Amino acid sequence: MSARLNQFLTQSGHPPLSPELAEKFTIYLTLLQKWNAKTNLTAIRDEESILSRHFLESILCARALPAGIQTVLDFGSGAGFPGIPIALIQKDLKVTLAESQNKKTAFLREAVRVLDLPTKVHSERAETIQQRFDCITLRAVDQMQKAIPAAANLLAESGWLAILTTSEEVAKIQELANLDWLEAKPLQRGTNRVLLCGHKPISQFNP
Repeated sequence: MSARLNQFLTQSGHPPLSPELAEKFTIYLTLLQKWNAKTNLTAIRDEESILSRHFLESILCARALPAGIQTVLDFGSGAGFPGIPIALIQKDLKVTLAESQNKKTAFLREAVRVLDLPTKVHSERAETIQQRFDCITLRAVDQMQKAIPAAANLLAESGWLAILTTSEEVAKIQELANLDWLEAKPLQRGTNRVLLCGHKPISQFNP
């Protein structure tokens, strides 16, 4: 599995994972497959697709997050993408996984325990969190038209939204929050998947 994941990375023009980190992702995959056999964590179930879509995309997101951030909220974390890969790769970041579905929350807690991560799991809707975050990630979130404004409200001063989406959705997403949007960054070669980052303008805090 680790060799195949590293192959996906190198084929995408990115450096491979270290052996230690690759082993962590192997453990994560094994746990995900075990739980997915009993409960529907993700519709993607075959190993090849999990590696090429969930893992690869989340790793590339983790490596491309804006500089200078310290806290990250994975809004609607689901099975932990991209939040857990971010916690594995960016070890200095304080990551919180927000997920309101009980079965997914249970999996996230078990994954955090097995992977020995200091990551927090918030088992209610992300909107109920009182903390503000330097960066908030969103990927495959239901009702994006509501989730993006809600996530923007949880940003700290000069915070960032980092959204994993498709190139076709970029313009629609940019209309949902008053942020200074960067040009969308392609993630995987040969796909329409992009990372769209938006920065909260300083003027919103100093009118």
